[in-house]
Amino acid sequence: MERTIAAGGFAFKVRSPIFSMLQTILAQAQTTAPQAVPGGGMGSFFVPLIFIFIIMYFVMIRPQKKRQQQQQQLTASLKTGDRVVTNAGIHGLISNVKENTVLVKVADNVKIEMDKAAITNVLKEG
Repeated sequence: MERTIAAGGFAFKVRSPIFSMLQTILAQAQTTAPQAVPGGGMGSFFVPLIFIFIIMYFVMIRPQKKRQQQQQQLTASLKTGDRVVTNAGIHGLISNVKENTVLVKVADNVKIEMDKAAITNVLKEG
């Protein structure tokens, strides 16, 4: 696209897409000051923020607390003879329960002492 620009008695022919974009932008520029947005203020800032925290509570925090509570109930209810699965995927039979640890029999003459928190699941006898 060719444009002719007259400046002080000289005429220049300009072929530039940048000039064309600049001219379009300047032609669309607002000539008046923008009007104030109604309802602006601190309330319009805090309401969405409060909704975000409420959603985060129900999506992230509450389910995590439930899982933590279930894990505490599981570790408190461990007893000798339970078939368990650890967080490492080891299946075994509890042969002794202590205050913070359990002794898990994983094979004949193989017993592992591990923390109660490592037990993730108690298998039901069927």
